[in-house]
Amino acid sequence: MTVRERVGSIRLVAVAAVAAMTVASVLVSSAAGGQSLPEGADIQPGWTPPRTAWGVPDLQGVWDYRTMTPLQRPREFAGKTFLTDEEAAAYRVRTLAEQADYDRAPSVHAKWWLDYGTELTADKRTSLIIDPPDGRIPSLTPAARRRSAATAERRRAHAADAAEYRSLTERCLTFGTPRLPGAYNNNYLILQTPGYVVIHSEMIHDTRVVPLDGRPSLASPIPQWHGDARGRWDGDTLVVESINYVPKGAFRGATARLRLVERFTRVGPDTIHYEITADDPATWTSSWAMMFPMAKTEQPMFEYACHEGNYGLENILGNARAEDRASAATDK
Repeated sequence: MTVRERVGSIRLVAVAAVAAMTVASVLVSSAAGGQSLPEGADIQPGWTPPRTAWGVPDLQGVWDYRTMTPLQRPREFAGKTFLTDEEAAAYRVRTLAEQADYDRAPSVHAKWWLDYGTELTADKRTSLIIDPPDGRIPSLTPAARRRSAATAERRRAHAADAAEYRSLTERCLTFGTPRLPGAYNNNYLILQTPGYVVIHSEMIHDTRVVPLDGRPSLASPIPQWHGDARGRWDGDTLVVESINYVPKGAFRGATARLRLVERFTRVGPDTIHYEITADDPATWTSSWAMMFPMAKTEQPMFEYACHEGNYGLENILGNARAEDRASAATDK
């Protein structure tokens, strides 16, 4: 499968002339239409978002969400929400060295192809997770632990019996939503019309067309790879709520009961704060939320031609059949 090396120098994500705010819900009526902004949101004083011709905030463009900040707070930073400048510098040097080390961070791609973020969030948070306060994903329920164990056993017993036993990503079906900062293709393209918003992911070119006209969810639960999404405006924040997921494609091992709420808030000329809340009582003991910035970029979106030359999946299955033949010959 093809990947690309991003051209040009790496853009640093920061909101100029804004002090980092403590991680707490704030209300900024003059700049955000009166809605409660995502936790940790920084907004430029006196700034108001540009509007579309029909009067809603203009979120259109390509948005880069790379960041070095980890999803979960590392144990070494337990109880610490933000890093000092010195701690952040040391963490950055160590992380860059680990990412470049094939032994510590194995990769099927050449390291120079990868495009991880090289900076922490502007406020130097220790995790993208903002709730619970410990910055960690809540514990799995007993049922979720049993599901996880069954999945692991199935993977062990039928590792390469057929394509259907491999992951959705290896089969080029979907990388799921929402996308989190990763090794490459960390871009969203957002398009808007009066009745819809389109959210296109550079990773495997997954595209969601989200209606904004107040229509109800599907009358019958028809599971979708990316959920049945409905959008609305909360002041100047675009809110997208999704349900009815295909269990195999649900976020981080969740079930069809998953409910995801995404909030897109443009807080500066070049920054959107993207907040995600995940809730599935069958998977986690409580709901949890994360937030990370997305930086506007003039770089174009590139095609992710996953199925074209998907030699990885072909080789996995081919090697497994070769092992089967060798084992059969030994048994004889």
